[in-house]
Amino acid sequence: EVRRQLRPLEKQADAARRHGDLVGELAAVRRYLLGGELSAVEARLAAGGRERSELERAEAELRTALAGLDADILRAEAEIGASDAAEPAVDLAELVSRAEAGKARAAGLVAVLEERQRSVRRALTATTDQDVIAALEAEAAALTERMVGADEEAVRLLPLADELAEAEATLAEETEAVDAQWQLDDTRVTDPAAEVRGELAALRASLEQSGGEARRMDSRLESIQRRVTRLAAERDRLQGVVAATEAATLRLADDERAAAAAAAAAEAELEAASVDQRRADAGHHRWAAREEALAQGLDEARARAGAERLAGIGGVLGTLAELVEVDEGFEAAFEAAAGAVLAAVIVDGVGTARRGLQTLHHAAVPGAVVPVPDRSDPPTPHPSTAHLFNPDSGTLTQANPMRPEGAMWLRDRVRARLPSVGTLLDALLAGAAVVDGGWEAALDVAIARPELVVVTRSGDRLAGGLWQLRAGATGVTGAALEEARRQATASAAAAATAETRLQEARRQATDASAPRDAAARAVEANAARRRAAVDAQERVDAEWAEADSERAVTAAQRQELAGRFQREQARIAEMESLLPALEEKAEAEAERAAAARAARSRLAERTAAVAAIRRDLEVRAAGLEERRTMTANRLEEVEQRLRRHAAERDDAAARRQQLEQTVTVTQRLLGLVSTRQRELDELLDRLRQARRAQAEAAQARTERLEQLRRQRGTAERQLAEARERANRVELDHTEARVRLEALTETIRRDLDCEPEAIRGAECPPLPPGTSALSRRAELERELRLMGPINPLALEEHTALQERHQFLEAQLEDVRNARRELTKVIRAVDAEIVEVFRAAYADVAENFEGLFATLFPGGQGRLRLTDADHLLETGIEVEARPSGKNVRRLSLLSGGERSLTAMAFLFAVFRSRPSPFYLMDEVEAALDDVNLHRFLDLLHEFRTEAQLLVVSHQKRTMEAADCLYGVTMAPGGSSRVVSERVSVTAPS
Repeated sequence: EVRRQLRPLEKQADAARRHGDLVGELAAVRRYLLGGELSAVEARLAAGGRERSELERAEAELRTALAGLDADILRAEAEIGASDAAEPAVDLAELVSRAEAGKARAAGLVAVLEERQRSVRRALTATTDQDVIAALEAEAAALTERMVGADEEAVRLLPLADELAEAEATLAEETEAVDAQWQLDDTRVTDPAAEVRGELAALRASLEQSGGEARRMDSRLESIQRRVTRLAAERDRLQGVVAATEAATLRLADDERAAAAAAAAAEAELEAASVDQRRADAGHHRWAAREEALAQGLDEARARAGAERLAGIGGVLGTLAELVEVDEGFEAAFEAAAGAVLAAVIVDGVGTARRGLQTLHHAAVPGAVVPVPDRSDPPTPHPSTAHLFNPDSGTLTQANPMRPEGAMWLRDRVRARLPSVGTLLDALLAGAAVVDGGWEAALDVAIARPELVVVTRSGDRLAGGLWQLRAGATGVTGAALEEARRQATASAAAAATAETRLQEARRQATDASAPRDAAARAVEANAARRRAAVDAQERVDAEWAEADSERAVTAAQRQELAGRFQREQARIAEMESLLPALEEKAEAEAERAAAARAARSRLAERTAAVAAIRRDLEVRAAGLEERRTMTANRLEEVEQRLRRHAAERDDAAARRQQLEQTVTVTQRLLGLVSTRQRELDELLDRLRQARRAQAEAAQARTERLEQLRRQRGTAERQLAEARERANRVELDHTEARVRLEALTETIRRDLDCEPEAIRGAECPPLPPGTSALSRRAELERELRLMGPINPLALEEHTALQERHQFLEAQLEDVRNARRELTKVIRAVDAEIVEVFRAAYADVAENFEGLFATLFPGGQGRLRLTDADHLLETGIEVEARPSGKNVRRLSLLSGGERSLTAMAFLFAVFRSRPSPFYLMDEVEAALDDVNLHRFLDLLHEFRTEAQLLVVSHQKRTMEAADCLYGVTMAPGGSSRVVSERVSVTAPS
């Protein structure tokens, strides 16, 4: 928690330190920047005053120039007015406009007349169509000739069509004759030789397959025979392995028992050494804690008495707790009797005491000093005398010298380490009596003897009317501290010796456990080899029987294959004898078929040629018919157009005469308009020249006036600019004055000084490549990002750091204690492991013996699932009744599972006996034989403990010493009946 508080507080302290540095640097940068800005503002005020005077002088000059320009403009405007009055009354601009409009109308008329002329000529040209008519007549004549040629070509094609029909008829007759002959030959053609060859090839392939199969069967028979031989040898070997493992079982069992005995002895020694080591560690820790507590108590007593402040003064002997030795058991009584003197500093005299008090007074430190009585003073009487010393007043009083009954003088139990302190003890403990009883007995003594200081061993103090319980209970003295140190040193040596003995015992236990584990592993390995050999033997027997059966079946199949092979060879010989005659007959039939195929091939060629001729003739006839149709259609169209043009020729002649007259009139109008257009062009040129001269004169006067006006405008703009600049200068001057006042206020507020103090301030050191402005922005940004800081963080961090160091020391003590506890936990775990290992070994051994008793000839054992981690391991039960190969307990019958569970239960009983055992119908699933075995087991245990069995089995009841039952009469309540029977041991 302190570390968690320290981290953010450390950050706050760093932030406070960083904040102070940033504030200091920012103040220096601000002084420099504000000083520079102050100088700049003052320079700006001076420059603004000078510029304002210059602008006032320029403004006066511009006003004078504007007055002169106004007079010149008035004179120019008067001249222009006079020239306008002297101009003629005719407006040349209007005349030019009228002339240009007439010229445009003339050009439009010329264009219209030219277009009209062109259209009339086109119409005149269109009326002459003699060339078109001649072309149509020529085309009609050509089409007529084409029609005649087409008819002649059609006549030439008729003989070719007749010849083609005759050739097709002849070819059809020849084809029918050849087909009839080939069909007759097909009814007689057969190929028995091919059938024989096919069957012969199939028989040969089957014969070859049979031979391959026969070879494979022979190879398989040899392999089976080798397997049978190998399995027989393996069976003999496994029988030898089983016999060898059975012979080694007894020897390995003896070795395991001897190794277990040696390991048990080593473990017993380890247990004793572990107990001694824990006892020695506990004693060492106890005395070390007492030593630390006593040392801390003495330090606190010295601090309270101011011993450290008085260490430099001569004559200081130390605190009273350091200078006395108290008998064991009387420490609290001495503290109660000594009171405040126990925490005081003992000095050698009054002078030393005076100097000590002065030192404590000047240092303002609380403390107490006690001077040792001077040797020249009369000796303080022993408590047997009549004087008593009051530690509060420091005076002696008369008292009864008799010792109270049931009490003893405390001075006899306290001894001084220095002779001079003995006198102080005599005075301090005079009349101090220790009562052995409690505070009640002490109270009785105090009432009877009020002059005594009565204390108890538990630290109760009753004296002077002040009765106080537990006035002293710390027992802190220098002698006690030295005794604690001696005991701590001795206990540390004893702990080291015990640790050495424990390590040696562990080594011996480890050395002894190795042979025991090796023997157990050897026994387990031998049993595993025997089980593996038995399993392998059973597997080999099954494989041998299977291989023998397979060999018999394969031999029968081989004999059947040999018979089929002989039959196929006889059939092949028969087919080979018939094949030559059949092949000769097949050759003759093949020659006749070849001749027929040749005749048909020739007919097919002739048929293809005739078909090609017919297709060509049909194409020519179709093309000729299409040409005649197209020619007739075109000829009809041309004749229609010729008949239509014959009626239009007369109308075209009259229209042509009218168009020729229109062309003549249009030509005359076009000449007249062209003449007038040329006259307008000449007039327009003269008017434009006069207008240009007039405009140039007016433009000269106007340009002079415009120039004067521009000059006046420029002067006005300059005057406005001068006035605007004057306003800006005035505004800048006012702003600079305001800025100067603001800077003065800022300097006085932020820097707490006058402007003269920072004028010319030097720039503080800046990082390379950084200006003062950017540095100020960076510092302000860092301060802004840092946000509010805790100004008290530095002091709080220092105090908390001291607290953290103190807690670190305390935490280290806790860590040491945790390490010690870890050692204890490891020792407890080791003890648990050893106890579990011993219990498991006993239960496993008893389980095997009981299982063999309950299952004669069977085997059962317990196995750890994780033998390397005994604190996390589980236990598996392996049960193999005689004659069964069971791999899971769920495959056992109900009775077998019950007997297996009872074997484990009684193995636990035998390993860790109990005065009595209670069982509830555990034999319900057992048959007579297994029940007899169960009763034998009960008889074996009945001499060791009391057995309570709930049962419905008659034989179980017969084996009991006493029977208890519950019965209920009709209509009544249940009651318990008991009967004691005499039991004879089962045979």
